[in-house]
Amino acid sequence: MFLDIDGTLTEPGFNDPPASALAAIKRAQDNGHRVFLCSGRNLAMLRPFLQYGFDGYVASSGGYVVCGDEVVFDRPMDPERFRLAMRCFERNHVFRTVESLDGTFGEVELAGEGADRFMNAELMQFRSRLSRTLDIRPLSEYDGAPVYKIVIMCTDRRQLGEPMALLGDRFTFCIQDFEGAPYITGEILEPDHSKGTGILKVCEAMGAQARDTVGFGDSLNDKEMFDTVGFSVCMGNGHPDMKKKADLVCPAVGDDGLYHAFIQLGLI
Repeated sequence: MFLDIDGTLTEPGFNDPPASALAAIKRAQDNGHRVFLCSGRNLAMLRPFLQYGFDGYVASSGGYVVCGDEVVFDRPMDPERFRLAMRCFERNHVFRTVESLDGTFGEVELAGEGADRFMNAELMQFRSRLSRTLDIRPLSEYDGAPVYKIVIMCTDRRQLGEPMALLGDRFTFCIQDFEGAPYITGEILEPDHSKGTGILKVCEAMGAQARDTVGFGDSLNDKEMFDTVGFSVCMGNGHPDMKKKADLVCPAVGDDGLYHAFIQLGLI
């Protein structure tokens, strides 16, 4: 089984899974199932969950994959393409958060002429909460370590026009643009990996078949996971498009969704 974190195992941006989810995971493992995290989070942001005894993890949307104690895939961004992307987002007043294995670094505020018109209270509050709960340090402290993903946030779809035109053939873009939302979020990463390829790396390492896997997710960056696993489950709080794509929709994360799904699927 492969579990997304934000919006699936926990409420988005938090590190505390419901007790029901942890109990279900432990019982499933006792029944002989293997349970992996499968997240866009980097290793640094995954660490609070490793105490729960997962069998491995797909981190950084497939850029870093661990099965047991073995690293089976490790693919950071090309440094030149990374710098090109950062300059392009900066020109267009797009907030940037960069993720290395051991640190996450984000802009505190936008800079440059007219940048303040691309900020709103909801976006700033969201960024402030994420910085506190996920230990996101100022971008000025970024130490040059290899980067696995850039997370972006902006208020106007037009801000992404040049970045997507310039970078679209160099990176995979996953943009989350909810109707009526006061801001747009997304992530970019190298095009040769995803949560789906991470799952295949785990299967290869374990001698397993993708048809024997179950994936649990909620957002658009879980699309490749749903395309890869044998059976897909979307949380009740998930994106409408992912609910349509899933084989099963379970209750929301705050309503003990994972626990109920594990029972319904006969995993526990």
